[in-house]
Amino acid sequence: MLARLKTITRSLKAPSAQEREAAYLDEACDRLELEYRQRQIDRGLFRARGSYPL
Repeated sequence: MLARLKTITRSLKAPSAQEREAAYLDEACDRLELEYRQRQIDRGLFRARGSYPL
């Protein structure tokens, strides 16, 4: 019962900013696109306004 509840809560949980960034980088087709995507992440594409990375 508890295991089932854990799987349900994991499936409902929104992905973290790090998980979204990793998924975005994984979609890059070549090195140039990867570098472009890394620059977008560095500019704060996946971060909420006013929050700073640790």
